[in-house]
Amino acid sequence: MGTIKTTNIETITGSGTLTLGQSGETITIPSGATLTVPSGGLSGQNYPSFKATQNVSQTLSDNTVTILSLETENWDTDSAFDNTTNYRFTVPSGKAGKYVFLGTMRLSGLADQDRIQLRIYKNGSAANTGSVFYFMSVAENAVMQVNLTDDASVGDYYDLRGYHFSGESKNTGAGYSSLSGYRIGA
Repeated sequence: MGTIKTTNIETITGSGTLTLGQSGETITIPSGATLTVPSGGLSGQNYPSFKATQNVSQTLSDNTVTILSLETENWDTDSAFDNTTNYRFTVPSGKAGKYVFLGTMRLSGLADQDRIQLRIYKNGSAANTGSVFYFMSVAENAVMQVNLTDDASVGDYYDLRGYHFSGESKNTGAGYSSLSGYRIGA
């Protein structure tokens, strides 16, 4: 095994494809080394990605659309989720593209004919039709999920909002309500 020491590797013509290794081989970046990736990212890379969760129950007023306060970041690859003020993900510079978002909410103490809804909002407006659920039991909990696939521009922001029509305030379930997302392509 030999070692090649250089500061730059280019194709002979200065353009085209440069291949490192062959099929079945692994290219290793040693610990402590830095790999600089262009602003467009690497092919197959689902970044940025994030997941934020509620760690305490939140009271939702009756007949009021409410942003869920997702204060715990499970991960946030690009520091693009605001978990202290607006509870939203903002598409960072150089990361426009197609994204998938997944939201979950749990509400407690629902009764017969209570109506609940969960939506993902984009730039302050409902970005999907959301799920509407009429609860048909007494004093139960319900978990709803919603998803959105969207073409996002730099600066677009996304948050998760819950709604219920039950005649009184209801509480979300701590640890059950969350929003996650990841980029699937440019």
